[in-house]
Amino acid sequence: MKHLEIELKTLLKIDDYSRLLKQFTNVTPVLQKNYYIDTPDFQLREKKVAMRIRTFDDWAELTLKVPQSVGNMEFNQKLNLKDAENYLNKAELPQGLVVDELAKHGIKSSQWKVLGCLMTLRYEMETPIGLMALDKSQYFDITDYELELEVTNHEVGKIDFQKFLEENQITYQKAPSKLVRFVKSMKNC
Repeated sequence: MKHLEIELKTLLKIDDYSRLLKQFTNVTPVLQKNYYIDTPDFQLREKKVAMRIRTFDDWAELTLKVPQSVGNMEFNQKLNLKDAENYLNKAELPQGLVVDELAKHGIKSSQWKVLGCLMTLRYEMETPIGLMALDKSQYFDITDYELELEVTNHEVGKIDFQKFLEENQITYQKAPSKLVRFVKSMKNC
């Protein structure tokens, strides 16, 4: 499956996260384990492409994110959990949509490296302004908090997101992608 992902996000202070959590009381959180993958010489990172296997309780997904002028084109390949665990253990990728797309970008590696795991407890709900996700992520010895809004129109979404932040007295903090935060912290270990 392929779709254009346009998201707006901000890092949150723990107090802001706790306040926003009250708006998600009817939402059951989902635990996601994000295993980031690259070649040993970081070919994906060089091309600003991100790849991960994300596992849930009873299924998994291989995702490739390719930057566009606005947002990322996301290529998702559903996996059963056991197969995903095998791919992670062997540092291999399944044939299909993602490998085909990698080849289009000149990446034909047979060597993959699992960089590590970032765990996210996600509260997600549809709102009048878009799909909103409240995340608490843990990686290495770091815990961070983030609010994401997935929209279909970037310009309208920006205005709606800013208004939502103002209404909830949240100061915008630039939020690099989870992968960027993860890799930066990896280098500091």
